[in-house]
Amino acid sequence: MGVWRWRRNPLRRPTDLFEAWVAFAALVCVLLVAPAVGTVAGLEVDGTLQRAAREQRQERYLVPAVVVQPAAEPAAGTGSGADPSAQRQSPQRTQIVASWTAPDGSSHQGTVPAAEEPPQAGDRFRIWTDTQGRLVGRPLDETSASGHAAVVGLAAALGAAALVETVRRLVVRRVMHRRYIRLDRAWAAAGPDWGRAGAGS
Repeated sequence: MGVWRWRRNPLRRPTDLFEAWVAFAALVCVLLVAPAVGTVAGLEVDGTLQRAAREQRQERYLVPAVVVQPAAEPAAGTGSGADPSAQRQSPQRTQIVASWTAPDGSSHQGTVPAAEEPPQAGDRFRIWTDTQGRLVGRPLDETSASGHAAVVGLAAALGAAALVETVRRLVVRRVMHRRYIRLDRAWAAAGPDWGRAGAGS
């Protein structure tokens, strides 16, 4: 859009040429700048997430745990006061009391989600802990980190392209507004003499 305004013809106005250059600059930004912004953003996020994943893999350990007993069920109507019907619609995993030994040799016991249903006392499973035996989440893997970075890069590229298009539309709108103002002034100046004999029209 707007490139056709480069053609030489007697009706071409200076603003037409300006719109053509604005359209060309916007096209270059969408095709070159936006992908570059997305690539840089994706690489930065990927580097940060990969470092976080490496740190988590160094600080988190998969240790064996043993089921001691099922955890006590909370009394009906107590707790956070959530709607009972909503709780029935989103069942949670069974909680159990388990014991485990931390990488530093300390023994621990606490409530964790059951690895299997129904849990039986003496069942063995594995959980993620830190060096001191505190429960932690599964460490981020490299594939997930790269996926998150790719999504961020794509979002950054689309955001940059949308920003360029928004600026282009605002500039063109401003140019058209000024063009209409000049046209109204010219018509106001020529209007009184329009069609009059000897007025040169």
